[in-house]
Amino acid sequence: MAYNGREMYLPKAFAVEDIGKLHAFLEQFSFAALVTQQEGKLLASHIPFVLDRDAGDYGRLRGHVAVRNPQLAHLKSESEALVMFQGPHGYISASWYASAQNVPTWNYTAVHAYGRPRMLDRDGLTALLKDLVRLNERSLEPKWDFDPHAAWIERLLPEIAAFEIPIERLDGKFKLNQNRSEADRQRVIEVLSASADSAQREMAELIQEANAPEP
Repeated sequence: MAYNGREMYLPKAFAVEDIGKLHAFLEQFSFAALVTQQEGKLLASHIPFVLDRDAGDYGRLRGHVAVRNPQLAHLKSESEALVMFQGPHGYISASWYASAQNVPTWNYTAVHAYGRPRMLDRDGLTALLKDLVRLNERSLEPKWDFDPHAAWIERLLPEIAAFEIPIERLDGKFKLNQNRSEADRQRVIEVLSASADSAQREMAELIQEANAPEP
């Protein structure tokens, strides 16, 4: 795929094209950066998203912003938006490689979603808020219940605006030492697996998974 200046730099070794895997990533790391542009001006907001997997070829994202957020004007213009999801990442020291003459690098996982936003009505807003609460309260006890008909909530709803982004393109990049030798990868996995840092142990598991032989 030729680089056109409007997408992530994506060497083939790091590309993830499995839609199911990309969707699972969006759901796991659902707090993302929404980037829009209008008349040469870029704006970004960090917000939680809900993914509807079965809407269209690539799915649909739903989110909301404050009505006082100037990015709302960009969303209403329906110009192209980029939503950047980031997962585990971490520094990889050159001293961890089995071979010499290497440099440090940074391993990371990220997915970019592109599409043109559309505004949602009041029913769409309350449906989004119900889904956000349901998804994020599911592992909590006791759970907080969202009641859109409560008077105090009804007073707050006009302060936010909901939108959807039918996804037109998904770029997944898992940079996990795929371009290194097997000996280098195994040495990095050994070091990270022995770490007291849970984030480094998680990175070891991701490297192992990304470089596992095809079944």
